[in-house]
Amino acid sequence: MKQTGEAAFETAIEAVLLADGYENLSSNHFDRERAIFPEIALTFIRSTQAKTWDKLESLHGDETGERVLQALCKWLDTHGALATLRHGFKCFGKTLRIAYFRPAHGLNAELDARYRANRLGLTRQLHFSPNNQNSLDVVLSVNGIPLVTLELKNPLSGQTAANAIHQYRHDRDPRELFFQFTKRTLVHFAVDTEEAHMTTRLVGSNTHFLPFNRGNTGGAGNSPDKFGRNYKTAYLWEEVLTRDSLLDLLARFLHLNIEEKVTDEGKKFRKETMIFPRYHQLQAVRQMVDAAAREGVGHNYLIEHSAGSGKSNTLALLAHRLSSLHNATDQRIFDSVIVITDRVVLDRQLQDTIYQFDHRQGVVQKIDEDSRQLAEALESTVPIIITTLQKFPFVAGQLAKLNEERGETGLSHLPTRHYAVIIDEAHSSQSGETATELKGVLGGAELRQKAMEMAKEEGEVHFERLYRSMLKRGRQANMSFFAFTATPKHKTLKIFGRNGEPFHRYTMRQAIEEGFIKDVLRNYVTYKTYYKLIKKAEDDPNVERKKAAKALARFMRLHPHNIGQKTEVIIEHFQHFTRHKIGGHAKAMVVTGSRLEAVRYKQEFDRYIKEKGYAIKSLVAFSGKVEDDKIPEKTYTEVAMNDGLKEKELPETFSKSDFRVLLVAEKYQTGFDQPLLHTMYVDKRLAGIQAVQTLNRLNRTHPLKNDTFVLDFVNDPSEIQEAFRQYYDGSVMGEEVDPDHLYEIKTELDASAIYLDEEVEAFAKVFFAPKRRQSSSDHKAMNAILDQAVARFALLQQSEEEVAEQWRGKIQAFRNLYSFLSQVINIGKPPAMPGDSQRFDL
Repeated sequence: MKQTGEAAFETAIEAVLLADGYENLSSNHFDRERAIFPEIALTFIRSTQAKTWDKLESLHGDETGERVLQALCKWLDTHGALATLRHGFKCFGKTLRIAYFRPAHGLNAELDARYRANRLGLTRQLHFSPNNQNSLDVVLSVNGIPLVTLELKNPLSGQTAANAIHQYRHDRDPRELFFQFTKRTLVHFAVDTEEAHMTTRLVGSNTHFLPFNRGNTGGAGNSPDKFGRNYKTAYLWEEVLTRDSLLDLLARFLHLNIEEKVTDEGKKFRKETMIFPRYHQLQAVRQMVDAAAREGVGHNYLIEHSAGSGKSNTLALLAHRLSSLHNATDQRIFDSVIVITDRVVLDRQLQDTIYQFDHRQGVVQKIDEDSRQLAEALESTVPIIITTLQKFPFVAGQLAKLNEERGETGLSHLPTRHYAVIIDEAHSSQSGETATELKGVLGGAELRQKAMEMAKEEGEVHFERLYRSMLKRGRQANMSFFAFTATPKHKTLKIFGRNGEPFHRYTMRQAIEEGFIKDVLRNYVTYKTYYKLIKKAEDDPNVERKKAAKALARFMRLHPHNIGQKTEVIIEHFQHFTRHKIGGHAKAMVVTGSRLEAVRYKQEFDRYIKEKGYAIKSLVAFSGKVEDDKIPEKTYTEVAMNDGLKEKELPETFSKSDFRVLLVAEKYQTGFDQPLLHTMYVDKRLAGIQAVQTLNRLNRTHPLKNDTFVLDFVNDPSEIQEAFRQYYDGSVMGEEVDPDHLYEIKTELDASAIYLDEEVEAFAKVFFAPKRRQSSSDHKAMNAILDQAVARFALLQQSEEEVAEQWRGKIQAFRNLYSFLSQVINIGKPPAMPGDSQRFDL
């Protein structure tokens, strides 16, 4: 066996998993038509459910095995592998189990024996198809059901995980029963010695893989083994796919997410996604659950997870695990889990997710009525309660009313119980008066008794003052707080952190490098720099001399100080640069300095758009009434300025295709997720966490979103970058670019002769052809042209590898510079350089 080949990599993984309790299953025992290991499945059922098997055998005799297999496969095909593993299947009125999972508590000898009876199999080079001899490198199965596939690549033999991804996309037919969504295999890993990627659904060339890496010093990828003895990706088979871990994943982590969506035409459709946790989600939940089980109630856990971390899923998984958590002596740790959130979508997601785990209704209750509903849920110890923080100040009064209705007087507090409080977005406000009310409600009789005793000892006549003082002193013995935030303030770290550090961290840098959010600083520019670029462009022969460019340059000379002039700059930039982005659907946000400024911007926007006849619609967002500083007794409201549109309807309305710009004043600068937001115009002083939260409204991803853009009229770029540095220290701001550098790089690239002018011209002719002149042979023609440049680059790599890598770096630098500058100036073709506009765009 070649030491640098894939087989050696397979053998290393196999050795670890076999030692952990897997058994080696031959591909010869696999039923390709049914896509299961039939004998393994039957043996497991017979050995763990002998009485039920005997009853079935008394009915079917020698046909019992075949009848059971038919029922099992039918159930797998109808309900999916995950539901069948969790809840069993019906066979002639009898319920049979195809797996047993470790219970949350009470692991007695019988349950332990059944759990240990699970047979986890590992098969190398599994031939899965009834139609051909294609094989998979490694397949993992549970009691005969194939669930996990791995395609392995070894960079030492010239291939990486990218090749494995290509293999899944182009050589694995998703119509095969083995790969059909939810029916058999549930997750597919593309792995090499450096990185791992995974997907839960194969859809041919459109298959989307997610990184499944631990991170490397705050960024993407994996750090080397600290002892220098193991693969960077060894965590996958030494931690994630071990026997107990895989069974735990199947029992308590994987779930089918179902979203109701609406197309632009108004048609509703369901989107189903099998959720397999990303590595940081799995690690964070397991570490928090283990710590809570070990430490008991009364501790704080701060989770600093960037936007793009998949917080909703992490939160749902954590809530479910905490609601059934028991300690080593089999005592339940938390009576109720309380989720504090303002997000209306979270309750449905929690309910759906948790129902999949244990098929029990009533586990989750959303408090969507009033504080009485919250008081009743707390009294009844509902396992998971979803509510807002604002309802707690009124709960004590509601508890007193409930007791009065039952003929019990004088009680306005709960008995002492244990609570896990999950805070969806932790800010310093959680330490204020409203949070004190929460602690007061949940503190229970025991805390009040302590306060009474202390008041008696100290001669304190004002009991309530002492009681509230005790509530504000941080930790309470009967409450654990699990606080999530992407941007923790110093005070948040002090309240919920441990020695000023979060319990778990997933950085903004890693989220950006893994492609889950956009880097909003990459194309950030102040108006001062923007003006310089436009001014320079007027005399630059490389800049397209269109009428629009001249018009835009005129606006740049305005040095805008008033809202009317800034409005011209903003609208002209949006019209010429932004509106074409994201497939022509890009939207923008204008961040204003005050509510009155938002009013003025709206007025100027409406006037200027009407004057120019542009197809741009805007909405404005501000709270309350705004008095006009020029017209006595004249007031404005958001609803009136938006032609009667209700406040709660604004986000959905803005998502429609005809509304392109949102003007805001202290609204929608946090927690507003709109993937089509591409450009932000900032006319407000921003600092610290507010700068990060505001600019990050642009960071959501979209399949057609390649970049973002920020034009800042008022802030110092060094202060903005410093604000981001606390959460991510890798951003390079667009402020630092020089358009001359673009042309310098292009000249160096041209001189390398890796590509030839005539090849660029030929490629551009095909690539930019009008739709009516495009044909099915275009793809072949473009590839044939590209192959010539690829061949030259390959030769350069062989002869001068360092020079080739420098060339690759210049290409990337050119792409990044062009991406930024093309949003500021029209880079076109001067008379002396025909075809260069296409060359730049390519």
